[in-house]
Amino acid sequence: MYGVMCMKPPVLAINYKAYNTSFGSKAIDIAKYAEKVAREFGIEVIVVPPATELRSMIKEISIPVYAQHADPYDFGAYTGWLPISALKDIGVKGVLVNHSEHRLRLDEIVAIVENARKYNLETLVCADTPIAAAAIATLEPTAIAVEPPELIGTGVAVSKAKPEVVTNTVEKVREVNKEVIILTGAGISSAEDVEAAIKLGTAGVLVASAIMKAKDPSKVIRDMAESAYKSYSISR
Repeated sequence: MYGVMCMKPPVLAINYKAYNTSFGSKAIDIAKYAEKVAREFGIEVIVVPPATELRSMIKEISIPVYAQHADPYDFGAYTGWLPISALKDIGVKGVLVNHSEHRLRLDEIVAIVENARKYNLETLVCADTPIAAAAIATLEPTAIAVEPPELIGTGVAVSKAKPEVVTNTVEKVREVNKEVIILTGAGISSAEDVEAAIKLGTAGVLVASAIMKAKDPSKVIRDMAESAYKSYSISR
């Protein structure tokens, strides 16, 4: 039995990071448009806002809301930490784990994935190499995103610059886990990047700055969602 598997490909996961658009009304506007597009194309669009925005966003939209990080604790004396039990309590659907901007040791990843599973929360775990992705796949998370850190935020998509990283990830992960969802991250900037990622064998993308720093985030979201829908339909 693999990890929590409610996520349905194709997937467009939007990591808000901590840009000025990631908070308040701007964050909600982006989430509401993501929800609209998810319904229009019938794909899985996930928003991953900062912890300060989780509760208000969950009240505003029905698509999955993930936390950007969690700590493998229940309620208790854990000053400065973010317990998974608290995230479950406010209604998040899942947790982003081990992003290159918030790296974790393997034992920490294990603890978070296992604790999230206990609360029936999905986990999207980032990996920087195919070998790391394969190791993480044995933990049975919901999804894995391969993201070479040197390409994150560059606007140069891994699916174009280093396609072999994506194909090698798919090959190695499938050797140990046939069910985990595999996404492409790092430098995803356009609908063409989404198409390339899916053609290489993944089920969608994890994207951040291309949407959060865009002059018109709604257009980027729609273009990427449409590309994910069409590309996944053709490839499968």
